[in-house]
Amino acid sequence: MTLRPAPSTSSRTVALDYEIVQEQASTLGRLGRALETALAALAEHDRDNAENRAVRAKLVQDASDALWCFMVQREAVGLRDPRPVIRAYRVPVEVQNRMGVFGGRRRASA
Repeated sequence: MTLRPAPSTSSRTVALDYEIVQEQASTLGRLGRALETALAALAEHDRDNAENRAVRAKLVQDASDALWCFMVQREAVGLRDPRPVIRAYRVPVEVQNRMGVFGGRRRASA
């Protein structure tokens, strides 16, 4: 077995790695804010006019879509435990249960 020295890390590679990490953090922040906004809209609707079920269903779907996107991005950067997100953002069980359910969308016709 031959031992080879570790490849030297160029400043170019380090700069690229740094830029990738910055983009990942930026994306997590943007998706976290989108989740906060969607959850706030749902909470506001529930406070003000809970009788409109169609609007509420869309808000639940929007919040679950935002949660799904946020969780997928977190997993992509190695953050696999969803429990801190559920606790910190106080995600309702109804939204958690809809996460990843995309059945109502239309497919593009070929």
